[in-house]
Amino acid sequence: MTNANNEDNGKPIVAILTVSGGPGYFRGNQANFEDIVRTGQEMGFPVYVVTIKDLKLRGEKVKGYTLNKDNKWEQQFFPLPQVIYNRIPLREDELKPGVRRKIKECLIHPNISFYNPYFFNKWHLFEWLKKSKSTGHLVPRTRRLRGEEDLQKMLERYPSLYLKPESGKAGKGIMMLKYQNDKPLPYRLKVQHNKNSTTYKGANIQRLWSRIKAETGGNRYIVQQGIELADVNNRPFDLRVLLQKTIKGQWSVTGVGARMAGYKSITTHVPRGGSIEDPNNLLATVFGSDTAPGMINRVKTTSIVIARQIERASGHPHGEMSMDLGVDTTGSIWFFEANAKPMKFDEPHIRKKSLERIFQYSQYLASKKKS
Repeated sequence: MTNANNEDNGKPIVAILTVSGGPGYFRGNQANFEDIVRTGQEMGFPVYVVTIKDLKLRGEKVKGYTLNKDNKWEQQFFPLPQVIYNRIPLREDELKPGVRRKIKECLIHPNISFYNPYFFNKWHLFEWLKKSKSTGHLVPRTRRLRGEEDLQKMLERYPSLYLKPESGKAGKGIMMLKYQNDKPLPYRLKVQHNKNSTTYKGANIQRLWSRIKAETGGNRYIVQQGIELADVNNRPFDLRVLLQKTIKGQWSVTGVGARMAGYKSITTHVPRGGSIEDPNNLLATVFGSDTAPGMINRVKTTSIVIARQIERASGHPHGEMSMDLGVDTTGSIWFFEANAKPMKFDEPHIRKKSLERIFQYSQYLASKKKS
């Protein structure tokens, strides 16, 4: 184990926070950590990965991991970080008392800037956005799933409903409920599995309620008005927006991608059969090539307004978030989801810029602390 010294090049020491365990030194998306560390090194930042267990805030040195010249992880001792970028991989990890305590310590530490402290909860997001005039109209009608009567009432107002876990990710556990009055069994519940789905039919909500309860498995769920998304060849699509703060500490759109639902899938997530598409092409196909650029601009400005409101309402500083926005058949924009720990974007131009922005924002945070 060697000692790593920070040559004083005016660049802050950046640590990527995760948890220990797994086959290697630490858990989390190893390829993502490699990309982040390599980008930081190329930009001249002292950067390392640190686990909750090894982050001793009262010591002079911290045990961390960095990439050596052979691109292999190597354990070293580093100075205490000035900026901590939180990439704790799972909600379950973050909820552990020891992890919560360490995050709190980091947030109040006088010499450390800590960003993206916590995962978002879907219900909280909708509540936060409903509070503001600037974002309230972007949220589909959303309630907590409490019982079959709630579902019945909402189905009387909206032709289809989505049932989503409050703490879900990547489309896991999503269901769709429809009422089709021309069918002998008019209530239809579609349950999304890995790449396919199963449809259950019933004469009334009560018939489907036990299936819904079994699928939720005791987890908290929300019920949401179904939005008729724009589609190409009967495949609906939504937009993924990555927002990050810049070297000036301002929210900015790093990139916009599009995800198209798989055949007969109820979500657009790639692991569930969705595909990566070009947002300009899709919008041009549906709304015309003259309209598409203006719509992309509207998506960008809308997402910045949303990011500011989420950050304000959450009470914590955030440096980045990704967002799922839908465009309905009339061209209106809807908010579906935001992630405090964005998954990596597969589009190469978005990916490169997103890695650089992590360090540009870290530079801003460190200089703000100094001043």
